[in-house]
Amino acid sequence: MHIASVYLAAEDEAQLGGDLYAQARAGDGTRMIVGDVRGKGLDAIGEAADVLGAFRALAHKDTELSELAALLDTGVAANTADAHQERAETADGSETFVTAVVIEIPDASREIHLISCGHPPPLLLRGDLVIPLEAREPSPPLGLGNLLAATSTTDTFTFDVGDVLLLYTDGVIEARDPSGSFYSLPQAVSACRSKNPESLLAHLKVDLQRHAGGPLSDDAAMVAIERLDVTAAPEVVRRRPDDRQRPGQVSPGWTEFDH
Repeated sequence: MHIASVYLAAEDEAQLGGDLYAQARAGDGTRMIVGDVRGKGLDAIGEAADVLGAFRALAHKDTELSELAALLDTGVAANTADAHQERAETADGSETFVTAVVIEIPDASREIHLISCGHPPPLLLRGDLVIPLEAREPSPPLGLGNLLAATSTTDTFTFDVGDVLLLYTDGVIEARDPSGSFYSLPQAVSACRSKNPESLLAHLKVDLQRHAGGPLSDDAAMVAIERLDVTAAPEVVRRRPDDRQRPGQVSPGWTEFDH
């Protein structure tokens, strides 16, 4: 796979915010989470750090994707209960929660497994098509799963060679122009001539900021994943991003080719 990401913090000079994303190897596949903590400031940053820590600790384990989502939900709920006075409530008095999409991409099969926890649907780019991957039964956001006595539903979609999967947070699609119109991400993707992950995100970053006419009112994160043809690769190559990436810079993720 070929992975790139971009993060735009809403706060001036901020390098961190309440949006989050991480990836991890799990057996013969790759798992990833993209999420958005309700709220802003230090509380959101702390919750995002907790979710990332839990994901990195749990994603490697030999568990079903639904079990991983359930464990993350339990962790967010526990953090909320433990820090009720300091971090459990936002300024308007509502509970903290995290919308997220958790995915698994097996190495050996050209498909993707997906669980949506109250998060906007990823977009699958296939040729000239832009296909929203809508969950049949979305789960509640992480931290609110105890409100419903139901297990997470895992959806499976085709993810073939040459396809690009675009994950994003609601700061992207809720960005408004001066007239109040929301940003149309599918339209912006269709207008981009190159679907290479870095080129795509560079285009979307500039276009999103142009649409907003200035700084964004909410954090925004995007991750693009391209499925490569491993049969055409002569050797194994790995590349990791520079940890000193500046906010808003497009960062290439690791690229892996197998014999």
